[in-house]
Amino acid sequence: MALLSEEDQKFLKGRFQDMNRDVRVLVFTSENDCMFCDDTKAIINELAGLESRIKPEFYDIDKDKATAEEFNITLAPSIAIVGEKDYGIRYWGIPSGYEFSSLFEDIIDASTGRTDLSQDTIQKLKELNTDLTVYVFVTPSCPYCPIAVRMAHKMALESDHITGIMVEAQEFLELSQKYAVMAVPKMVVNDKIEFEGALPEEQFVKQVLQAAD
Repeated sequence: MALLSEEDQKFLKGRFQDMNRDVRVLVFTSENDCMFCDDTKAIINELAGLESRIKPEFYDIDKDKATAEEFNITLAPSIAIVGEKDYGIRYWGIPSGYEFSSLFEDIIDASTGRTDLSQDTIQKLKELNTDLTVYVFVTPSCPYCPIAVRMAHKMALESDHITGIMVEAQEFLELSQKYAVMAVPKMVVNDKIEFEGALPEEQFVKQVLQAAD
């Protein structure tokens, strides 16, 4: 049974026309207590069925340890989106609800190798020489969360020093408790800088880059 309506499928096929190279979508699952692993695989398979340039790969974090370690994956389900290179675009948890839009837009960006970030932001990211990991805690029902996720992932695509990780807060409660996630989206950068809300690009970038100081 299709997860997407005919209307949604038609829309996505139109959006995927912007792709110009293959994109690997690596899905990491586990046989141990993973409620949303099957659903995550189903989402990726359905997208791959709409666009031949989407190349799904499925791994078990326990059986395929070398690949999981290569992409720094320790939780399931997780997704790594890889275009011409590994841009550091990650999903920890199922990209459902509002986050589904982040997923397919990230795939398109990874295919083109470009984002719509301002030239000022891109220049600042080029000057970055400190590795930063940006956690973006979300819930599927949060309409503002995709804005923050996309910002983190765009920054990751534009800088080899940034990894952007969507974290589904309800799936990984230990992480949410560790970082005192009371509202979403919440960003945590290198365990050093924390901020909340779907901030405009300039403010979001400024907050993230403070962790490099």
